[in-house]
Amino acid sequence: MLKESKIRVLENFYALDYVFFGKPIKDVKVCCPLVREEYLSIKGALLSVFVEMLKLVEHNPKPLTEQVDTKSLIKEARRSATIARNNAQKIIMSDKARDNIKSKLKEELAENADADITSIVESQIRQKAFNLAIDNLMIARTISESKFDKLNEWEGKLIEDSYKILRDNLVEAAYQILYDED
Repeated sequence: MLKESKIRVLENFYALDYVFFGKPIKDVKVCCPLVREEYLSIKGALLSVFVEMLKLVEHNPKPLTEQVDTKSLIKEARRSATIARNNAQKIIMSDKARDNIKSKLKEELAENADADITSIVESQIRQKAFNLAIDNLMIARTISESKFDKLNEWEGKLIEDSYKILRDNLVEAAYQILYDED
């Protein structure tokens, strides 16, 4: 694996926190330390799958011309997270995203007719936006720097499915940190 790919993984490690919290997880107040540990465990697993994805698609980013230190890495992570959040916000406003949220709302109401519609809609919008932001952060740049046709093979589909499951679990853990009162 190239040095630039390893740096991208480390950048994403920091950027994920900025996508969700706008700051590092260590600076986020959490009612229960186990929730933070769960978030960190899932984040590590997601990045592990991401590493396997980068290897499979033969990730080939532009060579770095400058030395990368922690300060510049975190600065780039913040920038990447901001771009990912902005792009996700644009997508979430699309008709397709609205239709997707409406169908999820219908499913929830079919299961529980007494559910609070407002809270379900807010939750679905936030979770969808987080999913889109993570995909934008981790996958969008990688597409232009890789041979993505390998994801259509058996191993690629397995890695992609694992990525989606872990991404959804990470969003749920972050959502729990941000919005659960109990």
